Amino acid sequence: MNVINSLKDHVQKIMDNDSAHDFNHIMRVFKNAKQICKKEKANEKLVLSAVLLHDIVSYPKSDKRSKFSSIESAKKSKQILKKYNFTSEEITIISDAISEHSFSQKKIPKTIEGKILQDSDRLDALGAIGIARVFATSGNLKRSFYNIDDPFCKKRIPNDQTWAVDHFYQKLLKLESLMNTKSGKVEAKRRTKILKEFLRQLKQEVQ
Repeated sequence: MNVINSLKDHVQKIMDNDSAHDFNHIMRVFKNAKQICKKEKANEKLVLSAVLLHDIVSYPKSDKRSKFSSIESAKKSKQILKKYNFTSEEITIISDAISEHSFSQKKIPKTIEGKILQDSDRLDALGAIGIARVFATSGNLKRSFYNIDDPFCKKRIPNDQTWAVDHFYQKLLKLESLMNTKSGKVEAKRRTKILKEFLRQLKQEVQ
């Protein structure tokens, strides 16, 4: 797995993303993917390569190009993988996994490598770290914490372009039902409980 260490060093040098999609995020997804790979008996080299390269292009959420980040990452990954002597078949599997993993693409990846990347990335949007990422991103974009009249979207459609807490209802609480792998679903369930407990606590404090 020396090629994985080389890729890791390469990615760390070139990444300059916001705190929700930085190299620390990559390494948390890396950890998730290793655990899922063992349980799903997948090709670790392909999965971990896809993980390391999945956010090498990450436009800010305020940028209209944001929904194309995964597609651009997939294109750039091909150039990098060629330098490390991956076969054309391996490059196709890895780049397809990257292009299909994003929530905004609304796709179920075709391969097990893509499914594990998607699950591993989504797990980092859940649990304690998921909560931290929501408010880090919202702070960067100068969005309010919550709608004072209806903080928990009881009578309105969630709008996470304006309020941070809306992101829980617009995306995060849906992720558990969208996981691909058995082991991913188990961990997503555990982390989703943390989100729900946070929202229960927040409700006590703001209402």
